[in-house]
Amino acid sequence: MATETAKKRSSKKPSPVVPMELDGRIPPQAPDFEEAVLGAILLEKDAYARVSEKLRPETFYVKTHELIYTAMVTLAMAQQPNDMLSVTEELRRMGVLEEIGGAAYIAGLTTKVMSTGSLEAHAEVLYNKALSRRLIGMATSTLKGAYEDVIDVQEQIQQAEGSLFEIAQQNSTRDFVPINPLVKGAINEMQIAANREEGISGLTTGFRDIDQMTSGWQNSDLIIIAARPAMGKTAFVVSMAKYMAVDNKIPVALFNLEMSAVQLVKRFLSNVCEIDGQKIKSGRLNEEEWTRLNNRIGTLEGAPLYINDTPSLSVFELRTKARRLVREHQVKIIIIDYLQLMNASGMSFGNREQEVSTISRSLKMLAKELNIPIIALSQLNRGVENRLQGGDANSKRPQLSDLRESGAIEQDADIVCFIHRPEYYKIYSDPETGEDLRGVGEFIIAKHRNGPVGDVRLAFKADYARFAPKGELSQLGADEKHARGGRLGRGARGADASADPLAPSDTGFDAGFDPMSGSLPSNETPF
Repeated sequence: MATETAKKRSSKKPSPVVPMELDGRIPPQAPDFEEAVLGAILLEKDAYARVSEKLRPETFYVKTHELIYTAMVTLAMAQQPNDMLSVTEELRRMGVLEEIGGAAYIAGLTTKVMSTGSLEAHAEVLYNKALSRRLIGMATSTLKGAYEDVIDVQEQIQQAEGSLFEIAQQNSTRDFVPINPLVKGAINEMQIAANREEGISGLTTGFRDIDQMTSGWQNSDLIIIAARPAMGKTAFVVSMAKYMAVDNKIPVALFNLEMSAVQLVKRFLSNVCEIDGQKIKSGRLNEEEWTRLNNRIGTLEGAPLYINDTPSLSVFELRTKARRLVREHQVKIIIIDYLQLMNASGMSFGNREQEVSTISRSLKMLAKELNIPIIALSQLNRGVENRLQGGDANSKRPQLSDLRESGAIEQDADIVCFIHRPEYYKIYSDPETGEDLRGVGEFIIAKHRNGPVGDVRLAFKADYARFAPKGELSQLGADEKHARGGRLGRGARGADASADPLAPSDTGFDAGFDPMSGSLPSNETPF
């Protein structure tokens, strides 16, 4: 009699974990699939390896099945077989064998398996059910918080964003790919690059020397462009975006957290129309400048350039907006100005460095997911300013260790670049070559995961918030003076009207007032 009682107790089918009620509804579950998966693992030697990347103990809805799979994970980690005897013994060691229904229930699982050929498909069903339950739990918690109205609504939104982002991050996994299609893809990219006039495989930057070193910005790359304030980070990406979107009709998305969309558009107007930025702000244009504005503004209006000026943009918001931009507008590159103004709302961090590390890692994952390059501007710490100058043009050059708030930025990025203008630090000539450095910006590639590092010297014209190849910008200055009838523009020195506005002079920078360096006159404001 006692034997029959024990047998009935051991063969009793366990009840599922108490369901989380939502308006009388039971959360998504598939107990039959759970039994089939566990039975397949017990029967087939390699079954656990086929599903271990997809399934976790908490993936199982029935508590009994969660305990059994926990025992299987423990055995696999100890490199022990996952057969009926081993799993039964492990459950006995855990002290839960009777709780799950005894050895008879373990044996009964093997009868639930029709074929192990559908194991991966069954595991996918369980994974999706568990993901749905997590979404329901997140939504329930958000709904409860909103009804209680105890926490500030903005904090509730941030918590909900963070929870949803964590779920989405765990869901972004990829399977193995055979090398054959990858080789074909690599050869195809090489052929495309060979057939292009520029000879590059990525997106052209508009700067030939930079393109030669990088082969253009490559898909899935995270590019960090860092500099101290007033070096011209925004001016560089405006110049680059203008070349891509306006000149070559490449769709570009620009997230600017530092200034409003209208302020940024004014920079584009100055760059495209070649009009002094201060005049764009004040509206005091002469007749020739108004004519130029009217003639060129159409090219900017028709450009595939998408600007977002959401302040304190979160990683979750960026991911949502970026996906939509790629899907609806076929955006080929995303630019973020700048990384330290972003946040990872809804997540808890011990310090700001950990938060920035999460942001940079998320940007790299987003670049891989969307398969487009992402450029993030970044600030540098004060290490540059604290280094002794000593008259050496190299003493103020940025280094990788100067990246602000997190070393993870350097680790996550495929390319790390710096913008450096020696003139800002009163360094007017290169001590090694004697080259004049006034009106010169250095683009320094300090880290390049898939290529060389080195420096590219560009010309910088503050009036237009513009970087360009040195020869092109010199010609621009000559054309500008010719359009003015040979008269020198604002801030030019000397009596020779044919002189290059970027050429050195005895009194300083000859391209006009540089609003991004030094102190401002009382009647000037930075552009």
